[in-house]
Amino acid sequence: MNTDHELPAILGGKPAVELKNTDTWPLLGKSEEEAVLKVIREGNISTHPIIRQLEEDYKSYTGAKYALAHNNGTSGLLAAFFALDLQPDDEILVPSATFWASALPMLWLGLIPVFCDSESETLGICPKSIEKNISAKTKAIVVVHLWGVPCNMEEILRLAKKYNLKIIEDASHAHGATWNGQQCGTIGDIGVLSLQGDKLAPAGEGGILLTNEYKYYERAICLGDITRIIELETPQRRFAATSFGIKTRIAPVSAAIGIEQLKKLNQHNKIRNDNIIYLSQKLETLGFNTYLSQGNKQRTYFEFYISYDENKIQIPMTQLIEALRQEGCEVAPPRYVLLHQQPFFTEGHFKKILRSALADSQLPDYSKVKLPNIERQGNFIKLPSFTSSNTALLDQYAKAFSKVVNNVPKILAANQSFAVIAE
Repeated sequence: MNTDHELPAILGGKPAVELKNTDTWPLLGKSEEEAVLKVIREGNISTHPIIRQLEEDYKSYTGAKYALAHNNGTSGLLAAFFALDLQPDDEILVPSATFWASALPMLWLGLIPVFCDSESETLGICPKSIEKNISAKTKAIVVVHLWGVPCNMEEILRLAKKYNLKIIEDASHAHGATWNGQQCGTIGDIGVLSLQGDKLAPAGEGGILLTNEYKYYERAICLGDITRIIELETPQRRFAATSFGIKTRIAPVSAAIGIEQLKKLNQHNKIRNDNIIYLSQKLETLGFNTYLSQGNKQRTYFEFYISYDENKIQIPMTQLIEALRQEGCEVAPPRYVLLHQQPFFTEGHFKKILRSALADSQLPDYSKVKLPNIERQGNFIKLPSFTSSNTALLDQYAKAFSKVVNNVPKILAANQSFAVIAE
């Protein structure tokens, strides 16, 4: 594909992408409709046994011994923190590069997030940063398989064993991703999958907590599924009249959708994987890092992000995105902010919900946290997830990128007025 001499659209050339991207997500059909109608017709729209069926299906799919459905992934993460039976002011290591739910729920239990840097290869929590931040108060590590890329679990498991730390996996992006052949979400002590509408196996809203330890499963039930506490065969049954004060169970209508989507997960993942790998291999030759699966880490594609080194592809991200948009590409800057840089933490607002007896001077000053690697990794670009097969469209995207990258000097020399990219 020789595009060196083709004029980029931003300089007046013809856009490379002529085909319209008709992808939609989630892909809902007749089976989801019939499953929802069945729940409605049967009348039990609160505790329908379809919830238990969803849990059984996730146990079968992931190999986990126990699965507990929640009303969303955030509730599942709160239950995971609660299940570990930690004490107020215990510290939890968590990556800054993640959705806020990986960190904020722990504050309600008095647990203190300690933000860690991310490694370049997987964008997951960096083992070196983990070890650097371990203190006498450190009790657990939150592992986030960001965008579906499995973390460096070999080193994380080694550190957890060395320092006697628990592992909570936030696998909300990683349905079907594996490490050493093991499903993400089942590698640590507790895993959580989100079933929110954008996720790989959506239910509208929902979450699944996975564990192989009955004691964690039991405590998660006690936190938020009051109707199930009475079924426990241990002294925890005495909490059946009150639970621990909140309700987190999933709605049956969501469970019905979740079951049907899980049945289609492998098929949907294959389409995304095949499409994105096809395009990624072309973009890698242009100098982009597309985070392809490596070794024993088999990723999935909750979202398709790529990055580049501005020292090699010498164009600022805002200008690159604008040039690609002029070519007809659907591209955008990253939507996740770094948590350690957010006002909720840097201005001390986290103290308003943190159940801690520590003086302010003893609490973290997040405004002083520096995570150099992830702070440098600013040149991320979001592409479509390509949920339906269309090789011609993928080829046009590859051509668009090639046109722009091969003409960077001309684009910069033209001193174009590039649009401001909204966050």
